[in-house]
Amino acid sequence: MLNGLHSNAFASLLAWSTLILMLAPVAGEATTVEEDMLWTGGLRDAYFGDRPITESDDLIVLDIPKRAENAAIVPISITAQIPQTTDRYIKTIYLIIDKNPGALAGKFHFTPKSGRADLAFRVRVDAYTPVRAIAEMNDGELYMSRRFIKASGGCSAPAGSDLDAAMARLGKIKLKTQGEMKPTEPTLAQLMISHPNLNGLQMDQVTRLYAPAHFVRHIKVSLDGEEVFSAETGFGISENPSFRFYFVPEGDGELTADVTDTKDLHFSQTLRVSAPGQQKLAQE
Repeated sequence: MLNGLHSNAFASLLAWSTLILMLAPVAGEATTVEEDMLWTGGLRDAYFGDRPITESDDLIVLDIPKRAENAAIVPISITAQIPQTTDRYIKTIYLIIDKNPGALAGKFHFTPKSGRADLAFRVRVDAYTPVRAIAEMNDGELYMSRRFIKASGGCSAPAGSDLDAAMARLGKIKLKTQGEMKPTEPTLAQLMISHPNLNGLQMDQVTRLYAPAHFVRHIKVSLDGEEVFSAETGFGISENPSFRFYFVPEGDGELTADVTDTKDLHFSQTLRVSAPGQQKLAQE
């Protein structure tokens, strides 16, 4: 009799648990609605108005860690699923980190001379948040790849190196290519900029004062004077910005990077390239 009562009680509990689970909203769906409140509540309209946006990984794929090891230097890569052609190409990619103090981390511009609209760099992430890469095509169509990351405190984290030493290296640029270059085929390049990229939210642990904002705001890379990649960046980009991107060489030429920061300081570097052949540094 006792065993029967226990059996009946267990069966009733199981039935009620199943019913509650069936009636309760799916946790993932409820969380998604909450996560998207900033996006639907103003961010989307601020940047894109009422323009339709297709959410899909068919055009671009955003890749970020699910959980950041260091929220001040989170690696991000954006991979295009189509080549850049004169008829159809990705013109701009917007990188939006919903819960950062400045949600728009950067606008990155590409041309058919890019060959591929792939991009890799590092960002600061301030809180658990959706991250969005929105690609704008040359015909104006918009496509979004979205991910969620668990990270916190990246925007207020102190600089990873001594500020005086960082300022002494300010503006030093390294521009290089990777792999064998072949005419008319996309070649991977990397631009590394020595800059603390201060965002105004970082406190000096000795003086207890906040360092004024001072960060890279514009980048332009050109091949023999013709733009292949450019960017307008905010303070969500990590210190010592580094960008991997593609360009299409046509033979011997000069790849030039021009960088401007928020104090209107200008830095430049030119790399002589040859496809096929060797490349050497042309000037500071």
